[in-house]
Amino acid sequence: MTDTKKIALVTGANKGIGLEIARQLAEAGIVVLMGVRSLERGQNAARELADAGLHVEAIRIDLDDEASIASAAELISSRYDRLDVLVNNAGILDAEDGPPTVASTAAVRRTMATNFLGTLAVTQAMLPLLRSSPAGRIVNLSTTLGSLSINGDPTSPYYEARLLGYNASKAALNMLTVQLAAELRDTPIAVNAVAPGYVRTDLTGGRGFLTPAEGARLPVEYALLGDDAVSGRFVEPQGAVPW
Repeated sequence: MTDTKKIALVTGANKGIGLEIARQLAEAGIVVLMGVRSLERGQNAARELADAGLHVEAIRIDLDDEASIASAAELISSRYDRLDVLVNNAGILDAEDGPPTVASTAAVRRTMATNFLGTLAVTQAMLPLLRSSPAGRIVNLSTTLGSLSINGDPTSPYYEARLLGYNASKAALNMLTVQLAAELRDTPIAVNAVAPGYVRTDLTGGRGFLTPAEGARLPVEYALLGDDAVSGRFVEPQGAVPW
């Protein structure tokens, strides 16, 4: 069955937007590997989706543990031989982050290590599997706060949202998106950065305008792009976001 079905890996998939991305991809007929730090929590989340008749499986992958990333890639390779979709959803927001004058350097370092370096490590580990797909798709979960243009625009509603580590980590993720899209331009792999909107999750402290299910829609749309897929874009629900 998995020979004909697409295979997707969604990191940070045991709750919030990640869980809803996994659900919606599975509802689209894709075999979804739910990447999680805690296998127990991941298996509980996967059981919920499996009970609804969806083809999902929890696998351990911790963005701060490169051995776990390598093990996950080996597992996917041995079981499926390829990966069709990678959704880099996992990320953190540190309570000690803040404006440049007061942000804890340790918090900024932790945030950059997880949100950017961890995502880079996952992407590099999964690229050989994505190259085995006839049309690989990489979706990087970004945020409008990762836009340098918007951070520098006093008229923007996001202008006062100064979280140096978080914003910088997503700006770096955007750089990964544009550079990787350029590097892979002669391949069938499409790479895009998607800002899902202000979603009510644990990361936002339960604040936001969108439910996790609503926030998952745009990342899922870009994960399912067809043969005419765009690449190297930065988008939010309202349209293109300036870099």
